[in-house]
Amino acid sequence: MPSRRRFLGGLLASALAAGCGSGFGSRPELVWGIHGTKPGWLHKPRVAAFDAEDQLYIADLTDRIQVFDRDGHFLRHWRTPDLNVDGPSGLTVDRFGRVLVADTHFYRLLIYDRFGDLLFQVGDGIQGSTPGRFDYPTDVLIDSQGCFYVSEYGENDRIQVFSPEGEWLRQWGGHGHAPGQFLRPASLEIDDQDRIYVADACNHRIQIFDTQGELIDLWGSRGTEPGKIGYAYDVSMGPDGHLYVCEYANCRVQKFTVDGESLGTWGRAGRGPGELNNPWALAVDSTGAVSVIDSNNHRVQRFRM
Repeated sequence: MPSRRRFLGGLLASALAAGCGSGFGSRPELVWGIHGTKPGWLHKPRVAAFDAEDQLYIADLTDRIQVFDRDGHFLRHWRTPDLNVDGPSGLTVDRFGRVLVADTHFYRLLIYDRFGDLLFQVGDGIQGSTPGRFDYPTDVLIDSQGCFYVSEYGENDRIQVFSPEGEWLRQWGGHGHAPGQFLRPASLEIDDQDRIYVADACNHRIQIFDTQGELIDLWGSRGTEPGKIGYAYDVSMGPDGHLYVCEYANCRVQKFTVDGESLGTWGRAGRGPGELNNPWALAVDSTGAVSVIDSNNHRVQRFRM
């Protein structure tokens, strides 16, 4: 097995030579990752987020939260309390430096400090549809008041809102295709005006709400051409105020304005540098570079659009 440094350097050199991908910025700045379960290696990574210091937190199917610098150098890790073969589906680092984990198959949220000490939990860990219980939580974020917003798929397909102390406040959504309804709300993002962007994965669209659940806008439909979406599994806002959508089925990232205008795509299906194999997530760092969680290739690719 090559050393991590040789692995990083070799793949990056290949990427620069090959120029694979589609759309602008097709050559990745960096490609890194070794498939495995040792500390610093990746086994089907699913979710990721940067903190204020551009440290990248990644959860994979081993129920680990691993932390890397933005160039892929391993820093530390910890495990969630219980093991499930599918792992967490959502991870956010909030403005307080807390790591918010949607522990999907244990029906709860886990709130850690940045070093892995568990601070508290939201949800009693019992699967359900009553207010305050979860079916399969997929993502979590906080608004300017510190309230938690949690998306769920399964029978619920809804957004629940909790106070900063974890008390249930309200919910909206429901299973369906109509505006305001969801089919697997896979990811959440929030802007500085507390507008909440929902990656409505199996409806192949983005829906935008205020904090009370009133629908502001929606855009997107299924397809492969620019402007269309193929299973929006993640959405993240860059420092430029544009949205980056990770498309699981189309094996690409697409950049949009907040009004839904496509500004370009990156990536295509494959295993070479600049190619993706069912990517689940992405994270944008403070410089505007996008790190894509190339899940079935067990690696991370970084590029700019």
